[in-house]
Amino acid sequence: MHKLKEKSEAIKAEIHEHKASFTVYILLRAIIFMVMILQLWNRNYENVFLCILSLFLMIVPSFIQAEFKIELPSLLEIIIFLFIFSAEILGEISSFYIYFPMWDTILHTLNGFLCAAIGFSLVEIMNNDKRLKFTLSPLFMSVVAFCFSMTIGSLWELFEFGMDQFFNFDMQKDTVIHAIHSVVLDPTKSNIPITIAPINEVLINGQNLGLGGYLDIGLIDSMLDLVVNFVGAFIFSIFGFFYSKKKEKKNFIQQFIPIKKE
Repeated sequence: MHKLKEKSEAIKAEIHEHKASFTVYILLRAIIFMVMILQLWNRNYENVFLCILSLFLMIVPSFIQAEFKIELPSLLEIIIFLFIFSAEILGEISSFYIYFPMWDTILHTLNGFLCAAIGFSLVEIMNNDKRLKFTLSPLFMSVVAFCFSMTIGSLWELFEFGMDQFFNFDMQKDTVIHAIHSVVLDPTKSNIPITIAPINEVLINGQNLGLGGYLDIGLIDSMLDLVVNFVGAFIFSIFGFFYSKKKEKKNFIQQFIPIKKE
């Protein structure tokens, strides 16, 4: 019980440590609480759960800093808070994913960048540990950061696929397309892709879907998410390479790299 209280106090101290991130943290939590009350009033309990999840996720950065003695730069911490708010509250509850088609793309690009920063920092911490007797090259550190980010992105897409398949969710958002190219349609069974285009309407059980095209079930969305994750990870890896190579003291990339506390 005493240890639990100590950890709780340490987390509170971490939350209050940076004024800028603390201000954003308080503001976003207040908004989330108001949204949660509104969702309770409307008896939308699934959205209430998303609000609770968001509140929990916003504590995680402070828990990591207190538990593992890792310092998160204020800018990185603020971006993490805004990312959680944008994904859960704006994206899911306020339907930004539907109203703004680029919303998901922007978040996945940012996710690729941030995950690469975390992967880079893990290697950076080992590189600066005096107990270790090896030094990793800037190229190796950048490759690890890139691979770490792509792994996280891929695991997330697998999670979305699993939720859609087993729980009938729609996390892999569908895409309206106007052409199909498939070897399944080849009557000769010769593995030749047959094209159906243009597709302007689709009838199911005699009813027009009214989408102006064919509905792709999640594949294009998942692949585009991985592509923009690739872009975000690649961009950070390039900046991370030059940062590690030159070790410039004043480099904006430092604002995204967690460091080990002294």
